Amino acid sequence: MKKLGVIGGLGPMATAFFMQMVIEMTEAGTDQEHIEMLIHNCPSIPDRTSYILGRSRKNPEPFMAAIGKKLAESGAEVIAIPCITANYFYGELSREIPIPILNIIEETTQYLVEQGVQRAGLMATDGTVQSGLFQQSLQSAGIEVALPGEAGQRDVMHLIYENVKATRPAEMDRFLGVEQELRAKGAQVIILGCTELSMIRRDEIIGAGYLDAMQVLAKCAVEQCGTLKKEYSQLITG
Repeated sequence: MKKLGVIGGLGPMATAFFMQMVIEMTEAGTDQEHIEMLIHNCPSIPDRTSYILGRSRKNPEPFMAAIGKKLAESGAEVIAIPCITANYFYGELSREIPIPILNIIEETTQYLVEQGVQRAGLMATDGTVQSGLFQQSLQSAGIEVALPGEAGQRDVMHLIYENVKATRPAEMDRFLGVEQELRAKGAQVIILGCTELSMIRRDEIIGAGYLDAMQVLAKCAVEQCGTLKKEYSQLITG
């Protein structure tokens, strides 16, 4: 099995849940059959969205690159970053870190293609949305994208920053309001395109037709480094 390196802390609870998902999704009958993970949980990495939107001059990329190099030096053979907004820096990180980095956006797109999805809704940070990375990947694969309007996007950011990152319960009226908007725009599946939103999937009953991008990342990490349980081939909530 390959050793999995994790650039974590973006945020901390999402990193802990990612580790849990990798363990749960691995086909293992003993401790020794689980994947070895090297995790650097570094919550002091500057906020990705603030930098992307020009609200901060603190570039998170050098911090992530330094951690990735240390993980590689420590024996990691594949890198996972449980933060979707961090994918904005994927090109730079790939050039600086000497081992493969799983691309959460490309893997999520490929999974939707395999499931025959033609129109997907996206719930993500302002940084992810305004960078257009998810939209470009999906549209290049022939998948149309539905986004929340201004009010809905504010609700998504509130859920991420004021609820999950602040360790407060999710305000589900906001979540369900965004869902209704995206369904009305024709979304067959709604992508939980921020790892903090994965915590809402974990803690709340959100219903059918969601795809958690961090769960896709965990699936790919297990496939790269171990053996995936068969029941995790289908990730869209039912």
